[in-house]
Amino acid sequence: MSDSDLETFRAQTREWLEANCPTEMREPVRDEDDVYWGGRDATFKSDAQKAWFEACRDKGYTVPAWPKEYGGAGLSPAEAKVLREEMSAIGARPPLSSFGIWMLGPALLHFGTEGQKQKFLNEIARGEIRWCQGYSEPGSGSDLVSLQTFGEDKGDHWVVNGQKIWTSYADKADWIFCLVRTDKANKYQGITFMLYDMASAGVSTKPILLISGNSPFCETFFDDVEVPKSYGEDVPAYVGEVNRGWDVAKYLLGHEREMISGADGGDRTSAIGAALTRANGEIDPVLRAELAQFDVDALAYAAMGEKFLDEIKVGKAHPAQPNMMKYAGTELNKRRHELIMAAGGSTALEWESEETGGGKPSRGWLRTKANSIEGGTSEVMLNVISKRILDLPGA
Repeated sequence: MSDSDLETFRAQTREWLEANCPTEMREPVRDEDDVYWGGRDATFKSDAQKAWFEACRDKGYTVPAWPKEYGGAGLSPAEAKVLREEMSAIGARPPLSSFGIWMLGPALLHFGTEGQKQKFLNEIARGEIRWCQGYSEPGSGSDLVSLQTFGEDKGDHWVVNGQKIWTSYADKADWIFCLVRTDKANKYQGITFMLYDMASAGVSTKPILLISGNSPFCETFFDDVEVPKSYGEDVPAYVGEVNRGWDVAKYLLGHEREMISGADGGDRTSAIGAALTRANGEIDPVLRAELAQFDVDALAYAAMGEKFLDEIKVGKAHPAQPNMMKYAGTELNKRRHELIMAAGGSTALEWESEETGGGKPSRGWLRTKANSIEGGTSEVMLNVISKRILDLPGA
């Protein structure tokens, strides 16, 4: 696409956003209800949220870079970048948040059958299905391949028994993409990447209360859960090959780390100096300098994220680059919330008042402590970076 064609697309995108993105959907996200996750039991917080989602769904803008036949808009990487830039320029909220978009979708596009793509990708794009991820177990976190959840082969189905932990929003999800051991004799080539309904008999969840007072994570239990091997012609209940799910899992982890890092320059890594100054009035010169340094680093990180996304789309990204982005994004987000707390003074320590939105600053700050654990600990990320990018010897 030529530069002139891209500028024409940019002008058309601005015009479309102006006509279709309600004013309310251009305001910062204040609480979890401001985020629309979709799913079979989903409800909209407001008419504006509903209108914005439906406009983007119909345009293919919930997953703009996906092919049109799978619910996307079929945008080129350059066009998708323009759309991100223009949505960011007006502060537009994402029309749909989804682990299906961020993690499962890319894996299905790469490993899925045509039947799986037609079924699941379109359901994800239309916000009809909400997914959760079944990876970590009580004894299998960083050493994920030691997982013990087992699927016993019963011919036309598996019977799955085991437990997952830190399963984000498992209590709200419709389906799960889950790593299940199907061959106990082979550590790596004995894991299958299964897809099944969370309403299946034998599936139960128990929320895990965090120090922030919120509970996005769950323990998830599977007690004699029957998982069919197929959901129809060319729609197997597993992605890739049976016993080769680790290949899919590794591919998906790269996208998860990209999402956690905020590599697209989203709210986690945006500049905060001007907003905090407006909200809190005069700020100590030392703190003001720290805010300025953060804003510079946030802009640099956003630029690095754009470069990374461009490289990964054309197959030139280093395989360990998601680890680097995840680590850097984690540290940046933790700094962001430390500065928010510092700028807010004693008021930011408050936990329940209307003035602080129910303790949003302090709860958000506490929540960031998990960033260096979820999706791979910072220690593991640094080990991968040292070995794979810097070529340093192992310990």
